[in-house]
Amino acid sequence: MDNGGGSSEAAAQPLEWKFSQVFGERTAGEEVQEVDIISAIEFDKSGDHLATGDRGGRVVLFERTDTRDNGGQRRDLEMMDYSMSRHPEFRYKTEFQSHEPEFDYLKSLEIEEKINKIRWCQSANSALYLLSTNDKTIKLWKVQEKKVKKVFDWNVHPEKAAGNGPIFGSHVSAIPKSYMANGGCGERNFGCASNDSSFPPGGVSSLRLPVVVTSQETNLVAGCRRIYAHAHDYHINSISNNSDGETFISADDLRINLWNLEISNQSFNIVDVKPANMEDLTEVITSAEFHPTHCNMLAYSSSKGSIRLIDMRQSALCDTHSKLFEEQEAPGTRSFFTEIIASISDIKFARNGRHILSRDYMTLKLWDINMDSGPVATFQVHEHLRPKLCDLYENDSIFDKFECCLSGDGGRVATGSYRFAT
Repeated sequence: MDNGGGSSEAAAQPLEWKFSQVFGERTAGEEVQEVDIISAIEFDKSGDHLATGDRGGRVVLFERTDTRDNGGQRRDLEMMDYSMSRHPEFRYKTEFQSHEPEFDYLKSLEIEEKINKIRWCQSANSALYLLSTNDKTIKLWKVQEKKVKKVFDWNVHPEKAAGNGPIFGSHVSAIPKSYMANGGCGERNFGCASNDSSFPPGGVSSLRLPVVVTSQETNLVAGCRRIYAHAHDYHINSISNNSDGETFISADDLRINLWNLEISNQSFNIVDVKPANMEDLTEVITSAEFHPTHCNMLAYSSSKGSIRLIDMRQSALCDTHSKLFEEQEAPGTRSFFTEIIASISDIKFARNGRHILSRDYMTLKLWDINMDSGPVATFQVHEHLRPKLCDLYENDSIFDKFECCLSGDGGRVATGSYRFAT
């Protein structure tokens, strides 16, 4: 979709969608395993790295290769007068097991390993950092290249070295030895390891030691640096990095917590919509995201179709919002499905921080944070399904959630649908 913010040339030439690359080795007729279904996907800010998470708890990383061939970064190439003739090319980089299935014995609840969200953090010292989360636990991962030291030569060749016998020779005396009270040997016999560093005359010919060690090969190693757990009673639906590079938020149905990347055993609850009596609950949090440039601002959406913009400078607990964005319901249009299809499943800030893109079941909406009277643009996505809402309710498809995103220049927006993308 083009939101009208792009150039006239871009508007005149519609986008042509086609596969650029297909990853995977599934043969025709082979069934897709449940654990292999992708559940999260995220590009880093440079667009040079792609991370995917699946239902099996694995994270797979890809890196862009065509920028290396062209001898420059993608952002530099985009500033040139000519357009790139080739499509972006990615190759497999590495993968690791991020989450394992768990069981909460206190609540008798199974916790799936499925990756819900992935967010890239700021890279440092040629290492990549990213956050991944399932329903309950968030993990910070560091991926970096490490040189693998390999023994190139030994002082004794394997065929000449002794087997797995005693390190000080293969001879063991059968003469009984006297032992001291402290456990040491009373006799000086080289078949018994003593407490001192004595060696037999002439050295130990069978001791095998490396003499040449090389570190030519490099391997990608993924290590878990932090685990942020036990802070959410409900399923985590969002994580978002702050522009300060030090903090991030995690959100579930009723709360939003603020974390420091370096502190895993403590978080601060900044939004709490849980009522004193759960019977009075009328809406839940569906998505949350930090402002791309203002570290004190964030937005979160609700199941009632509203978006709240909050400023963390106002109070420690942001129970009041700075701005409220919601579309007024047209008279005479309310039905049984109105509240269900109004629920917002995802929100994204534009890179300039001026606009917010939201996705509900039927539409995409673009909001201007300086105008709270209504969306500045609405894109119909599932309008053709309106006559079938009863059937979609019966098979629970009406509760499906779709994500959305904006292009870097804000000129185009994208979302998902059934069997096709929009």
